[in-house]
Amino acid sequence: MCATCGCSDDAGVRVHSPGTHTITLEQDVLAKNDHLAGHNRTWLRDKGILAINMMSSPGSGKTTLLTRTILDLGGEFPISVVEGDQETFFDAERVKATGAPVVQINTGAGCHLDATMLERGLAALDPPENSVVFVENVGNLVCPALFDLGEAHRAVVMSVTEGPGKPLKYPHMFASGDLVLLNKTDLLPHLDFDVDAFLRDTRRVNPRAEVLPVSATTGDGLTAWYDWLRRHAGRTARVADAG
Repeated sequence: MCATCGCSDDAGVRVHSPGTHTITLEQDVLAKNDHLAGHNRTWLRDKGILAINMMSSPGSGKTTLLTRTILDLGGEFPISVVEGDQETFFDAERVKATGAPVVQINTGAGCHLDATMLERGLAALDPPENSVVFVENVGNLVCPALFDLGEAHRAVVMSVTEGPGKPLKYPHMFASGDLVLLNKTDLLPHLDFDVDAFLRDTRRVNPRAEVLPVSATTGDGLTAWYDWLRRHAGRTARVADAG
C-alpha cells in the first residue's frame, strides 16, 4: 500500500486515524522518492533530454494529443514515451503505432508513477541525447501531483467535457503544472463550459501556469503547444551543451 496516497491492492476504502506514525511514514516515502527524482533529473539534464510529465484524469484525450504530437513533430527531434497505466497495453500500442519508442509501466492498483518507475523506464528506453521524453502518467487528478519523477516540466491536460470546476476541486494538481492544456475545445459549442471561469480559477491556484486551449482532434491551438515544446527542448539541449 502506498503510505502517501492510500492506493492499495484490495478494494474498498481505508480509513486511517490521525497520528505521527502516518505523517512520518508519508514524509519518508516522499523523501526517498524526491532523492531518486533528483538523480533522474541530473541524468536527463546531462544528456540534454527534455522530460515532460503529462498528467490528467482518465478520458481527457491525453493519449490522442500525445500521438498526434509525435506524428507532427517526430521529425524535428527524437521522441520517446514512458507509458503509465494500471493495466493493459492499449495506450502503449497506440504510441507504438506512431513509430516512437515506448516502454509500458503497469502499476496494478497503484494510482501514479514514481521516480523509481521512471528510472527503470528510462533504463529500458535509453533515449538519445537532445531528445524529448513524454511520461504519460496514470489517469488521476490527485496522486500523480504528489510525486516528483525528475521531469523538467509538468503538463496538466484537461478536457472541456470534465466541467470547469476542476482547478478548485483539485488545486494541488493544477498548482503543480507548468502548463495546462485545455483539450477538446472543438466540443465547446455543444457544452455549457465557461472558459473564462476556468482560466480565472486556474490562475487563482497557479498564477505562473501557461494555459493553452487545444483540440487534438481538429488541430486547433496545437501550434502554440508545439512552439512551447520547441522552445523548451531547445533550452534543455543548450544547457547540456554548455555543461
